[in-house]
Amino acid sequence: MPGTRKLGRTSDHRRAMLRAMVTYLLENGKIETTVTRAKEVRSVTEKMITTAKTNTLHSKRQAFAFITKEDVAKKLFDEIAPKYQDRSGGYTRIIKTGPRRGDAAEMAIIELV
Repeated sequence: MPGTRKLGRTSDHRRAMLRAMVTYLLENGKIETTVTRAKEVRSVTEKMITTAKTNTLHSKRQAFAFITKEDVAKKLFDEIAPKYQDRSGGYTRIIKTGPRRGDAAEMAIIELV
């Protein structure tokens, strides 16, 4: 099925979870989560960084509408986007870390390159 993964959640819950995870990834540089979530977070994060590279009022409003912390959105425009100015995509890296102990879900670390 094409499109986004449902991740076993309602659309509102899924959007809120992705917003929180993208914000946390941009704030800290890396997070550990399941592989499927990491792939979904990668998609959204790469789009946010690409949007931030234009640095217009419209792109700032789009970022502030999605990212939950104002200081993280500011960091995106001031520090993160300029770092990737000469790079066209591939801002994140997913490293698989093996199964989780409780339910054997495949875990991964997603980080900014």
